[in-house]
Amino acid sequence: MQTVRLVNWCFCRSSSYTFLVTVSFLVRRTLTAFITLFLAAVMVFSALLIVPGDPVQLIIGLNNDPVQYKVLSQQLGLDKPPLERFGRWILGLARGDLGQSTSLSAPVKDLILTRLPVTLPLILASSLLAVLIALPAGIFAARRKGTVFDLGMVLLTQIGLAIPSFWLGLIFILVFAVTLRWLPAISSSVTWTENPVGAFRNLILPVLTLALGQAAGLVRMVRSSVLEVLSQDYVRTARGKGLLESVVIQKHVLKNAAIQILTLIGIQLGQLLAGAIIVESVFNLNGLGKLGLSAVKTSDFPLVQGVVFSIAVMIVLINLIVDLLYGALDPRIRYD
Repeated sequence: MQTVRLVNWCFCRSSSYTFLVTVSFLVRRTLTAFITLFLAAVMVFSALLIVPGDPVQLIIGLNNDPVQYKVLSQQLGLDKPPLERFGRWILGLARGDLGQSTSLSAPVKDLILTRLPVTLPLILASSLLAVLIALPAGIFAARRKGTVFDLGMVLLTQIGLAIPSFWLGLIFILVFAVTLRWLPAISSSVTWTENPVGAFRNLILPVLTLALGQAAGLVRMVRSSVLEVLSQDYVRTARGKGLLESVVIQKHVLKNAAIQILTLIGIQLGQLLAGAIIVESVFNLNGLGKLGLSAVKTSDFPLVQGVVFSIAVMIVLINLIVDLLYGALDPRIRYD
């Protein structure tokens, strides 16, 4: 009876310790994300401080009206010291207030929220398609190392990495829109609520353009990760036990290669956000990237700050999710 109680006590202590470690892991990763966001806010604000020239003069152009200059300076808060302006901007971020756009005369937050339904589906669909292409192709190439298929896959990935996304998008427009007339060349302004089919058709070519370039890099990473795991002793032991090859791949190879693959997927999601700026311009998608470009062209500094910081928030959230998935895939990471 005493032995049973001792075992139960040890189990409860072990469960409590594991729970505390998990909570500590979540808290540490979340705090790190908030610190990163604060540093990103400092960098975004500081970057516009060092831009050469007078921001107000850039906006009003050749008009030297002192009254207009003073009003616009007060509107942008440029009549205050930089530290005070930064404090006000941070307090605004905490309240969800990103300021007022000078070129579009609308709240920056509202402008960003109207463009996210275009950019987010583009990024998520491109990432999903890239993973669906890269995982089977990379695993298949690793299992047939040195064969014609493996060499052909390596060649295709090299070509995919070398082709610029804007050029690939133009080729897709020429083939599928101009020649075959299967899909629209330039996306029309339709929403998912108004016309889901039209919104889906608008995203097909942009998603293919982004996904194929990302899949090329991911295939190489999956191939190298799987090759590294396949050479381990525990894989040879599993095969020596007579396990089916599919079981060896699923339970031993992919599980141990998942950390490296997940790392690259997280990095590529951040790259997709940058690539979306070019693709949205090629296909005339009214997304976050196109909004940022128009803000730069019109010297709309509050909008530039809001768009850049919003992209930074998404990248930090992606990294936080990847960190948490690390802990789920390998519990040892929680103890670091």
